[in-house]
Amino acid sequence: MTSNADKKWMGGIHLGSKVEIDLVLQQLCHAFNHAPYFKHNEMQMRVVDGQIEAYIDMQPFMVGNVAFQILHGGVAATILDSIGGIVAMGELYKKTEVADLPDTIKKVTRLATVDMRVDYLAPGRGQYFIARAETLRLGRKGCTMRMTLVNDADKAIATAIASYAY
Repeated sequence: MTSNADKKWMGGIHLGSKVEIDLVLQQLCHAFNHAPYFKHNEMQMRVVDGQIEAYIDMQPFMVGNVAFQILHGGVAATILDSIGGIVAMGELYKKTEVADLPDTIKKVTRLATVDMRVDYLAPGRGQYFIARAETLRLGRKGCTMRMTLVNDADKAIATAIASYAY
């Protein structure tokens, strides 16, 4: 039996139906955007040119270094981890055939970060930040993603590589 909470993370798709990837990506973003943590930080997932990206405005409570007014490293790590996970979910749906949908739904609902390494490349200065992810490996039991966070000048602030299990 699937709960209503699980249906949100499944992209609102139904067993036996064809996966409409654009709709699934929008629904995954909707589910993330309504999570309490994302709402609190006003972090947004959105679909741009068929890909999910994360967006966040710089806000006073996100400053980690008061003297230099730069983004806290924990905020950067959180948005990188989040974009890695949601893009991995989308990639799982993209390669799903109708017959494999139950297995994909199970993977998406169980997806969890196993390990993540963040490299901070530049001070987190900017009016807003955007994070994007790419798949390095998508396997049967897990995946590896590479994520990048840029500021409003498109300068790379941080990168990460993470492993997710499902």
